Formats: sequence, structure tokens, C-alpha cells
Amino acid sequence: MKLLIQIPCYNEAETLEIALNDLPKELEGIDEIEYLIINDGSQDNTVEVARKWGVQHVVNFKQNKGLAKGFMAGLDGCLRNGADIIVNTDADNQYCAEDIQKLIQPILDGQADMVIGERPIDQTEHFSFVKKKLQHFGSWVVRKASSTSIPDAPSGFRAFSREAAMRINVVNDYTYTLETIVQAGREKIALTSVPVRTNAELRPSRLFHSIWGYVKKSMITILRAYMMYKPLKFFSYLAITPVVIGLVIGFRFLFYMAMGQSGGHVQSLILACTLIIIGFLTFMIGLLADVIAANRKLLQDTQYHARKTEYDAIYMQMQMEKEVVKTYQVVGKKIHQEMPVQGELQAEM
Repeated sequence: MKLLIQIPCYNEAETLEIALNDLPKELEGIDEIEYLIINDGSQDNTVEVARKWGVQHVVNFKQNKGLAKGFMAGLDGCLRNGADIIVNTDADNQYCAEDIQKLIQPILDGQADMVIGERPIDQTEHFSFVKKKLQHFGSWVVRKASSTSIPDAPSGFRAFSREAAMRINVVNDYTYTLETIVQAGREKIALTSVPVRTNAELRPSRLFHSIWGYVKKSMITILRAYMMYKPLKFFSYLAITPVVIGLVIGFRFLFYMAMGQSGGHVQSLILACTLIIIGFLTFMIGLLADVIAANRKLLQDTQYHARKTEYDAIYMQMQMEKEVVKTYQVVGKKIHQEMPVQGELQAEM
């Protein structure tokens, strides 16, 4: 069982070594641990720090592409290097690395394919009161949109099985944390969470410049993800309001017409028809989006099988290379042991 720990990095030379020093060198149930960083166009010597420490794999971007693209590139790099389990953590050492064993245990036990670390948000001192409440509210919205029970949706401390990593897709450029949960919930990927600890803050968050900017981008990401995976329901909800208002106004016009007073209310009839048409068109957009979503699901299945074929071929090649090395070492050892015996037999004769 091979574990790869990936760390997205953008100008993290000052904190990366601290985070790397805390990472485990061995874990129960894991035969091999390797490390990978995603250099997201860093301007400092982040890569040199990683190489000096002993990181085996580096994914390089020539310019900054954002957390979401870096995360997906990291998954690709881990899968290409034969990872059975992938753990994603931060370069600012926000999460307690000792909890990685707890994070991967549900995957080792076969209970989940994706595990998210639940931070003690209310006990985190460097989180403001407003940020704590918004974190809880955002997680509640994600739970409703994804039909899951994840208590800490924005947490980046998470583990993926090889199977789950091959099914994950992130299309937004902002963050992977929210969209992957919505996708996992809608695609029925086995998902759970475990409580984890956090460390003291080493630097301010770079993901957003203000609380309200973070809220705005997060809500757009959640709505977009929900619209992608449940388009018919999304557009049906949008269609209800104009249709209901249009029907109420229409019945009002019919009432006046029955009373013989419809002459001065033609504008109401026009407005009612307009609203009902808007609602109908919105619903039709939902039907069209639902067909597109079904087609997208077929494309995702095709992508999954293409990924699986490619990654499994690479994995098998790596295993064969290891077997060749082992065979060579064993044969070499036997020859080395047999030579003295042959020499002794010649000496006795």
C-alpha cells in the first residue's frame, strides 16, 4: 500500500520545511510513503527547499494557476506515481500531521473512498467570530447541496483512495474543497469525515482577501456545482416563482373579467402571460441542462475508464520494474553465496 502526500505551494519557502518536518515517515497499514509538492508558479525558492528536504516528486507550473488547478495536477501526479492513497494538506502547516493516520484509516478499513478532516472551528483562536459563523453556514449549505453530512466543507485536509481520485473533477478556478464534496455526494462516492487538530497560524490565508469576497466566491462555486449536478431541480425552483406570480395575476384578471370589469386590467393579463412564459422557458432550460448533464455523466465515465487504463498501465509497469530489480538482487545474492562454496570444493579436491 503506497501513500503519497501532496502539498500545493505558492511562495511557501518560509513555512514549507516546517510542514514537511511534521509529516510522518511511516504509518500503520502503509508500506511506502512518498511526498509531492505542486509548485504553483512560486517566485521564491520553494522548489529548492522541497528538493533539499527530500521531496521525491514536484509538479511545476510556470505561472500561478490557482488552488483548484494545482490540486487536480497533484492528483494526476500522485496517480502516475502509483499512489494507492493520496493525502492533501497545506504548506502553512495548518493541520496536525499526526492525524494523517486517523485520516486514512477509513480508507484502509474499506469504509470510505474520501475522508475530510473536521477542524475544531469554534476552538480555533485565529478564526474571527464572523469567520467561524460563516464557516458553519457554508458547510450547512454544502451539506444541503450535496446530500452529505460533512461538518467542515472548506477543510483542505483530506484523503482519497485511488478509485476516488480517478473520479474527481474540478471545473472552477477558485477552490476544490466545495465542488469535490458536491460531486462526491451526487456521484455516490463513499464519503466521511474524522476530527483532526490544527496548529498555530504561521501566515494569513492567501485564498481570499476579505471575508465577504470569500463568501461571494464560495456561494457562486456551490450554486454552479449544484446547477451542474442537479440542473432540472435547480431550474425548476427558479421557474416556480414567475409561474406562481403569473397564475395569481391571471386569476385576478379572470375574476375581474367574470365581474364584467376586465377592461382596465389588460396590463395584468399581459404581465401574467409574460411571467408564465418566463417560467416555462426557465423550466425548458432545465430540461435541456438535464440532458446535457446526462451527456456529461457519460463523458465522465469515459474519462474515468481512460484514466483508469492509463494509470493502471503506468502502475503495472512500475510494479514490473520493481520485480525486475528484486529478481536481479536475489539472483545476484545467490551467485555471491555459491561462489565461495565452489571455491571450497575445488580446494578440497
